[in-house]
Amino acid sequence: MLNKRQTDLLKIIVEDYIKTARPVSSKSICDALHCSSATIRNEMSYLEENGLLEKTHISSGRVPSEKGYRYYVDHIMEPKKLTGDDMLKLQTIFHNSSLMLDDYITKSMEIVSEMTHLTAIVLGKSSKENCVSKVEVVPINEHNLIAIVITDKGHVEHRNLTIEENVSINDIKQTVDLINKMIIGTQLNEVGKVLEYEVKPIIAMYVKQHEVLYNAFYNAFSEFAHDASVTMTGRKNILMQPEFNNADKIRDIISKFEDKEIINKIEENDNGINIYIGSETEFDDDVTIVKMKYDAQGEEGTIALVGPKRMEYDRVITLLEYIKENIEKEGK
Repeated sequence: MLNKRQTDLLKIIVEDYIKTARPVSSKSICDALHCSSATIRNEMSYLEENGLLEKTHISSGRVPSEKGYRYYVDHIMEPKKLTGDDMLKLQTIFHNSSLMLDDYITKSMEIVSEMTHLTAIVLGKSSKENCVSKVEVVPINEHNLIAIVITDKGHVEHRNLTIEENVSINDIKQTVDLINKMIIGTQLNEVGKVLEYEVKPIIAMYVKQHEVLYNAFYNAFSEFAHDASVTMTGRKNILMQPEFNNADKIRDIISKFEDKEIINKIEENDNGINIYIGSETEFDDDVTIVKMKYDAQGEEGTIALVGPKRMEYDRVITLLEYIKENIEKEGK
């Protein structure tokens, strides 16, 4: 553990670097800690030797290391109170009685993304109580369709279906009509069984190209049942940070945001706020992910903010906690 002066020094450096994105020199800290420049340099050297600070090649100043951010989050940082402006912006969402639960979640995270200049992600998990309300199909051409599933909780999911053989519009319509009649009210995780044992034999009696259509819909519903719905806002925000001004880095981050498997790993299983910094994220060594699980109306999911390691941890934590509290209140 650090002594008080070292703790105060690390706090100043982390919080100053978060604000400015510029290395912090010993001269700028002397007045705040009432110490000589030599004393500050010695303490900075100690923090550097212990892996909490790093020296950049462009100046004599120091920046926090990944270990330094972790120490700051675990031992120094205190959540920041919401400003009246922040609270007012979010209350306009939670006081809107016309919105559904999904809207409360996504719109509040959109606002937080704007306020923090971070990327917001909502991973909604379909619960056992989430039942099919309606199935629709939009033909794109003779080989491609978009299947849309609406649940009783207001979730709307879609999948692109590719059918190798030419299938008539009439066969597609009959298949969708049969599916709608037989699976409405079925829990999403039970749809596969209903399709296999109840719908499949009926489709064979009425639809000529039943097998190819059945397989396409069965695969789509399997994805609906197992995949979390993902809503992402402000993905460009992270790319506006000075840490990501390298073209190769930008391409790498964008490709990760578009990789569903990587994004789904952001799902949170623990309670409370969880902060993953750099190499801890399994996403990218240069980012931090702050995430929290919510449970409302039997719906479980994860809200998360993604940004550079140089983020306002104290403010981000307070914002996510406020959103979680209001989401769960609206969901009662």
